Amino acid sequence: MKHIVSMKWLLARLYEPDLVIADCRFLLGQPDAERQAYEESHIPGAVYLDLERDLSAPLGEHGGRHPLPDAAELAGRLGRAGIGNDTRVVAYDDQGGAMASRLWWLLRYLGHDQVYVMDEGFSAWKREGYPVNADQKVLIPATFLATVQHNMLVEVDEVRESLGSDDVLLIDSREAPRYRGEAEPIDKKAGHIPGARNRFWKGVLDEQGRFKDEEALGEHFADLPRDKEIVVYCGSGVTATPNVLALSEAGFEKVKLYAGSWSDWISYEENPVATEEE
Repeated sequence: MKHIVSMKWLLARLYEPDLVIADCRFLLGQPDAERQAYEESHIPGAVYLDLERDLSAPLGEHGGRHPLPDAAELAGRLGRAGIGNDTRVVAYDDQGGAMASRLWWLLRYLGHDQVYVMDEGFSAWKREGYPVNADQKVLIPATFLATVQHNMLVEVDEVRESLGSDDVLLIDSREAPRYRGEAEPIDKKAGHIPGARNRFWKGVLDEQGRFKDEEALGEHFADLPRDKEIVVYCGSGVTATPNVLALSEAGFEKVKLYAGSWSDWISYEENPVATEEE
């Protein structure tokens, strides 16, 4: 796997000086719960990066529920967390890789390739009896210079222009009832972007909650065209990122993220909404 590492891999490298371990645990609707959990127990040396305070911009009229942070501000935040351009970063969470994949995507968007997601997550780490503690690491700031990879991202106007195009395929990463507009527990409108196919992000995990291997991911995405641009979205640009990660592992090269996602799309009254299966 190119971007996913095992718990044993991390255990063997726990104290290597060029490695920063990022705890990205976060529960939607309970914003402080996982920060408190981190303060009680985490992988030794891990720094905490909060989805809403660190890895998202403040809410606005548009941009979705977890707006993409400003590149320069994010680079500064990462630098203060000890992440520099030469740092290897391993991110973990306890949400199936969704929050860790957000950091993985953001770092790559800023031009940083040495970033990985630890498979399985914190509960599995503890279950294996691997070390944990409550110590707060003394952070030594690093310099992080961003080289933004604009080709990894699409904005709402590009999604609008792609509707009906044979060259672009939209992938909706939410659960099927939300995609079909039968249920919408979070956002103001139900349904999906017209033309999008549904591929619930947890489908990239096996029954044990581990990421499937390259071959199994290739089978999972076997019906998707490799020659088209694939634009992935979800509710707010977070749970789309494990799908982006898994598509990359499966060898897809033309994959982009619509970071604003559904919550940004419906913030424009004129944008069409579909509910039928596609």
